Amino acid sequence: VQCKPESCRVVVRAIDLRARAPGFDSQAGKNLRLEDEVKKLHKDMKKSSEADIAMSKSAVKISSDLLANPLCEQDPMFMETVTALDTAMRRMDSFNQEKVNQVQKTVIEPLKKFSNVFPSLNMAVKRREQILQDYKRLQSKVEKYEEKERSGPVLAKLHQAREELKPVREDFEGKNRQLLEEMPKFYRSRIDYFQPSFEALIRAQVVYYSEMSKIFGDLTGQIDQQQVTDEHREKENEAKLNDLRALSIVADD
Repeated sequence: VQCKPESCRVVVRAIDLRARAPGFDSQAGKNLRLEDEVKKLHKDMKKSSEADIAMSKSAVKISSDLLANPLCEQDPMFMETVTALDTAMRRMDSFNQEKVNQVQKTVIEPLKKFSNVFPSLNMAVKRREQILQDYKRLQSKVEKYEEKERSGPVLAKLHQAREELKPVREDFEGKNRQLLEEMPKFYRSRIDYFQPSFEALIRAQVVYYSEMSKIFGDLTGQIDQQQVTDEHREKENEAKLNDLRALSIVADD
């Protein structure tokens, strides 16, 4: 394909501007997805910790309410079982709070700090986009004069347009180069940054559930002395419920 030198310059510059975009857009897209993932993980971790706290506090309240129930006082053996349960629930709540505190320091707070980096990164991308639009506008202006007949006034305007374009092009190329160098580094840094946090999360879970195994193992030893099966308890409850249904005050009309 043959073209005039002026037209060829226009085509080359247009291709040059397009060529800058794919690598940049791909990397910028990765960072945007990373930002969404970090925010989602931070939100999910907070909800998980809140749910853990609510669960253990509810368990403690249930055992505490049972202890305060007059029914327990009427059966010393049942009172002993509920007391053992209450002790286990309070131990569980204590270990759970330790786990939540550790997760807060080693996972949730680092996630928040990492999220706080994105606004400045997004602002740098926005500034680059703004200067790119100025670059395109002035480049189009230069190309318009390059396509015209080379009269004196046109050459003067062409020279002026090129002078206006030069600092904008240099500004864009500087910002573009810096982002293309630093965005991949930032993206790769997520591995080294988050790996210790996730290792700490795993360790916290292992320690917590190891302690829970001991706590509920001890509780099992205390309450399984009668060796009553769940099936037997279910039959007993159903029989007692039938007795209640037989009372005249609850009988169907």
